[in-house]
Amino acid sequence: MIQITPTFSIEESELQFAFVRSSGPGGQNVNKVATAVQLRFDVIHSSLPNEVKERLAHLAGNKITGEGELLIEAKKFRTQEQNREDAVKRLVELLQRAFKRPRTRHKTRPTAASKEKRLQAKKQRG
Repeated sequence: MIQITPTFSIEESELQFAFVRSSGPGGQNVNKVATAVQLRFDVIHSSLPNEVKERLAHLAGNKITGEGELLIEAKKFRTQEQNREDAVKRLVELLQRAFKRPRTRHKTRPTAASKEKRLQAKKQRG
């Protein structure tokens, strides 16, 4: 169970991990050991609310595959376990950002003083 917000968590069974050989730190060990982690999270079939799925797809950008899976690759560390924790941490951060509703923008009008200041600046430049 991975806690996303105080009221929402996802099951670990919704995540798929694949371990592959990685470039990056590890020296010659890189050629022998699969330390990089590919975390796959099926956004379309997940238990997330629909509005969160839409925001997540927008935030993730090109990390979403054509099948609607979120793909996070972690290869910063030399061990599988550290890379796995890094991938899960990045997923949680992305989901937390997706759960936050963007604030709605309210139309405002420029004040008379700001209009006057802008016109004075234009005259000064001209």
